[in-house]
Amino acid sequence: MLYIGIDLGTSAAKLLLMDGSGQIKNTVTKEYPLEFPQPGWSQQNPEDWRKAVMEGIPELLRGFDGAAVAGIGCGGQMHGLVILDQDDHVIRPAILWNDGRTAKQVDYLNQEIGKKRLSVLTANIAFAGFTAPKLLWMRENEPENFGRIARIMLPKDYVNYILTGTHSCDYSDASGMLLLDVEHKCWSKEMLDICGVSEAQMPRLFESYDCIGTVKPEIAKRLGIPETVKVCAGAGDNAAAAVGTGVVGEGGCNISLGTSGTVFISSESFGVDRNNALHAFAHADGGYHLMGCMLCAASCNKWLMEDIFRTSDYAAEQEPITDDKLGENHVFFLPYLMGERSPINDTNARGVFMGMTMDTGRADLVQAVLEGVAFAIRDSVEVARSLGIELNASKICGGGAKSPLWKKIMANVLNIELQCLESEQGPGMGGAMLAMVACGEYDSVKAACEKIVHVASTVRPEPELAAKYEKRYRQFQKIYPACKQLFADFSNE
Repeated sequence: MLYIGIDLGTSAAKLLLMDGSGQIKNTVTKEYPLEFPQPGWSQQNPEDWRKAVMEGIPELLRGFDGAAVAGIGCGGQMHGLVILDQDDHVIRPAILWNDGRTAKQVDYLNQEIGKKRLSVLTANIAFAGFTAPKLLWMRENEPENFGRIARIMLPKDYVNYILTGTHSCDYSDASGMLLLDVEHKCWSKEMLDICGVSEAQMPRLFESYDCIGTVKPEIAKRLGIPETVKVCAGAGDNAAAAVGTGVVGEGGCNISLGTSGTVFISSESFGVDRNNALHAFAHADGGYHLMGCMLCAASCNKWLMEDIFRTSDYAAEQEPITDDKLGENHVFFLPYLMGERSPINDTNARGVFMGMTMDTGRADLVQAVLEGVAFAIRDSVEVARSLGIELNASKICGGGAKSPLWKKIMANVLNIELQCLESEQGPGMGGAMLAMVACGEYDSVKAACEKIVHVASTVRPEPELAAKYEKRYRQFQKIYPACKQLFADFSNE
């Protein structure tokens, strides 16, 4: 049988076709635009997601037997607020995960409701990207639209609704809304009341590998697949990527260098970081995970390459950064181009180059960006280590992981082994694997991972270089605290 995995990303939908053994048969990418109507705002038209999937699946199946498709699974960008009216029409563009308009609402939740209460109710505190602050922002700034809300959804759940007609959400994605009681896997009535919405407006909750329904007949006909195709609930992109990299069960770790950057640590039991610097979410395997998320990772490098240097030849820009220059760069970069989530939770934070001199060149800036992202990832790793979690190795995935240089920098900054996979297809692969479980191809997510996911190579830290980066990291740690008040002052002008 064949399975379709959908990675509903921020800039594109990436679709893959996989057989039951995990062999990738085909991939298709459909890009769509991103809107920035004001500085720090980020939104998208859900119609673009529908179009990408409806056009992408027939293209994906070209040359293959569509009748052999058994299941579809989607891993999607988290936190985005998708709202439908009583006729299931989209009311306004989706407010995305990297949108920073909700600083006022985040302050209200963290200060007035209180971080301690939020943590009791949801296992997390408020961050600008989460869904609950977006609802509060809408209630205050778009009351007419807010009054029309009949359904509240997340991005990948809108795609699942298009396919099946079912309003659903899985626990991993719902964990990032600040509306879910993560420990008990149910909607928090108190949080819904705080946001002025009801449980009737919320989707039905599922485990990620549960079947939420089959493809609607008219959709199946358009896509060229059977009406019996099962659609699983799917997962938030990071949980889906973790499945695709085999990070399930107790103590697994995955670092993702995508548009955002994440440190994902899986666990069989529920646990919360005392300071809520890391997110405590449900996992797609039925367990839980801790996650640190930075808003701009590979997107920092993309910004420097394409917007500043006006080039798409990333490899050529990295070529001058030879081994002797690693750990020796005196230029630092704060990668906070869209504010930051883990662990500083500061919507006012901004990108900063520091330490430039008259002899600073392009390669120094490129290196500073790669190192700055690695240092920021380490900030979250340090929080995990402070909890007694021992991290000696991690899987690595995402577009940034295609760079050998960046992987070497990351391994030495973190001083851990990084395991590179034979096939790394991110959330789309995880989505397809979840669909396999929903269809009975495998008994569990863990069984699917053991069969399908294999390590191809390992990048190991070098003691001398790791020591150099230890010193650089301690210097990096001093920059944000020195700038924090300036960021706040400038944001109020």
